Amino acid sequence: MTEARPTTHPLLLLVELGQAARRASTLPELGFLLVNDTRRLLPYRQALLWFEGQGLHTVSGLLAAEANTPFSLWLNRLMKHLNAGAASSAPLQRIHPEALPAELAAEWGEWLAEHVYWAPLAANTQRFESRAGGVLFVCDEPWDEAAHPLLAEWIAVWLHAWNGLLRPVPYSPTALLKRLRAWFAQGQDLAWWRRPRLQLALLVLALMLCPVRLSVLAPGELVPLDPAVIRAPLDGVLAQVHVRTNQAVKAGDPLFSFDEASIAARLEVARQALATAEAEYRQMAQMAVSDVRSKAQLSGVLGKMAEKQAEVDFLSGQFARAKVLAPQDGVALLDDPTELIGKPVQTGERIMRIANPAAKEIEAWIPIGDAIPLPEHADVQLFLSAAPLSSERGQLRYLAHDALPRPDGSYAYRLRASLPGGSDQRIGMKGTVKVQGGWVPAIYWIMRRPLASIRQFLVL
Repeated sequence: MTEARPTTHPLLLLVELGQAARRASTLPELGFLLVNDTRRLLPYRQALLWFEGQGLHTVSGLLAAEANTPFSLWLNRLMKHLNAGAASSAPLQRIHPEALPAELAAEWGEWLAEHVYWAPLAANTQRFESRAGGVLFVCDEPWDEAAHPLLAEWIAVWLHAWNGLLRPVPYSPTALLKRLRAWFAQGQDLAWWRRPRLQLALLVLALMLCPVRLSVLAPGELVPLDPAVIRAPLDGVLAQVHVRTNQAVKAGDPLFSFDEASIAARLEVARQALATAEAEYRQMAQMAVSDVRSKAQLSGVLGKMAEKQAEVDFLSGQFARAKVLAPQDGVALLDDPTELIGKPVQTGERIMRIANPAAKEIEAWIPIGDAIPLPEHADVQLFLSAAPLSSERGQLRYLAHDALPRPDGSYAYRLRASLPGGSDQRIGMKGTVKVQGGWVPAIYWIMRRPLASIRQFLVL
């Protein structure tokens, strides 16, 4: 079908088409306007609107484009080739079948006329739904090249209206990368000090030289300050635990006691042996009055009696220590008391601790690789797992010189920090400790660990 060229002035038609594009409220309406009303500017047989990843969007003279017909499938391959080729860089390009791949050129005569024009549509990185695409015009007669700028202007106006109806791009790494690439591409005609790449390099250099606080993170917890450690005073078996976990005790309250049966039996035997030795001593003393020989044996009997007396005193002391009392006021810190009953212990083995619940401090374990120079009274923050939105602030009290083995097999330095303002949290709560060191450049803060790892394999 051939239509006569419009008699109205082309610029007035362009204004009318622009007004119609601005009045369009939906994307299908805009697509219909492009493929059908462009005929008012230039004559053509058919116009097809295509977008990358979507396929045919709108076809002139049709209400809906069929995506699975042979014609649509071939057009989709053709427009993919045009969109990726050099033709997509020109505002309007005439397509010749000789310039196409053989599989596309073979079917050209079956689907298209001799004169075909391609107008690419660039994607807008500021819009979420924007895609690259183009418009294909199929004509029976060639277009006058003087009308090409007019058509390019109309397509630019239409594309502006199209992008206005699309949703803005949400924040995403892909969108940010596209914006950075677009920013890098500009400024080639500017002075060297105004080019984006140089400005970015100077900004990165300035940031790398900014001073930051060197810090280290380590596992930590709230521990009692100077607790009384209760250890086993003798070898034996625990018979009874008189306190519960976290129970408040007073000085002199019973804590736990040993099985007294074996100690009492040994003490009774020792006392009987002492009584026997005393009777023997008295008998020998009477005989020594008249018998010189008995008088000579008196010193040996006296020493034996002193030995038995010492054994009785020792066992009496152990019997008295079989019941352990609290040395100070505080809270009993121990595991499940039922697990201790019947447990054999050795002298010096720790059983529990008596701590003042108001006296706390921070304990942390600094890994060997994170041991940084720390100033005196360095700032320490404990972020408890139970209260991650707040922190317990303290000051460094000491950092051990020697690394100690940890239960996981690693070695770490013990750190203790005082709490000048106190803490309302319970003793034993764990979290993460942040220790503030001195001021260093940001590049050193970033590269300290990688350089330390590399330095282990380099000998310079």
